Amino acid sequence: MVDFTLWDILRNLLLAARWTIALSLIAFAGGGLVGLALLVARLARWPGAEAFVAGWVQLFQGTPLLMQLFLAYFGLALLGWDVSAWFAAGLALTLYTSAFLAEIWRGCVAAVPKGQWEASASLALSFGEQLRWVIGPQALKIAIPPTVGFLVQVIKGTALASVIGFIELTKAGTMITNATFRPFTVYACVALMYFALCWPVSAWSRRLERKMQRGR
Repeated sequence: MVDFTLWDILRNLLLAARWTIALSLIAFAGGGLVGLALLVARLARWPGAEAFVAGWVQLFQGTPLLMQLFLAYFGLALLGWDVSAWFAAGLALTLYTSAFLAEIWRGCVAAVPKGQWEASASLALSFGEQLRWVIGPQALKIAIPPTVGFLVQVIKGTALASVIGFIELTKAGTMITNATFRPFTVYACVALMYFALCWPVSAWSRRLERKMQRGR
């Protein structure tokens, strides 16, 4: 049996942490774009958009992320698409993230006083101009803290991607445990790394929220 030092364990976990960070950023960026599109469709009241977006949100918020990962990986394979664990994990987490961000941002837009919509409409602004120049900037200030806070959930959610073979922190921890037979040491290091990734984001979110409250 190879004698792994603590540095060997940490070094390999740090290499895997790169993929946790990369997957988190992909899911957050992709989910943000899809969530923004869903929000605009809902606000614009396009035919059928309200029901579609509501169903989308209920579907991805109301089902376990683990099941969504399984369906993305094995479901697409049943359709004849040979997808990698990377693609399946990115797709599932993007769709999952989009549902939550769309709902978070909808609440932030709803928090903008209704009079702002009426005032901007009286200036003969189009719907797009209302969002861009009047409603959007006000909703953005409200949305930043909960949006940043949700990033923590996305980072922790990447751990579930290990079930489809995506090698991130959790999967790497399992592989290293099987090689070293030191589960306590390995998983303690994994937990500390997740903490190191999530705590600064949580602290930043709280700081932004306090700053916004002082601004009001």
